[in-house]
Amino acid sequence: MSIFNVSEKKEKALLDRMRELNVNENDLEEHFIRSSGPGGQKVNKTSSCVSLRHIPTDITVKYQCERSQALNRFFARRTLLDQIERLQKGFVKEEKKRIDKIKSQKRKKKKRTKEKLSALKPKQSDTNENND
Repeated sequence: MSIFNVSEKKEKALLDRMRELNVNENDLEEHFIRSSGPGGQKVNKTSSCVSLRHIPTDITVKYQCERSQALNRFFARRTLLDQIERLQKGFVKEEKKRIDKIKSQKRKKKKRTKEKLSALKPKQSDTNENND
């Protein structure tokens, strides 16, 4: 019987990934909250939203996309593992490099545009002076 109400294959993959990233169930703090958004009385009565916190890294994930609490627990763990993996493998640094590269490209483009505009302005004023 599955803990998270998903196939045994998916659950086994999740547990293997947790072991691979050295995340124990004891390191997780789990709270159940009432979901928000559409759903009417059902949402107001059941606590299907899952808030999951990994204590050593202090990463918090809140998941409420599914109606089932068990599925939300599964997806919250999966999302948390994605964030922990990004943190451990240095994707944060790579992402920062990518953002810095984009910013420098935008600065260069803005500078070139200013240069082009400033080059056009004297020419326009020269033509106006010649016509007067």
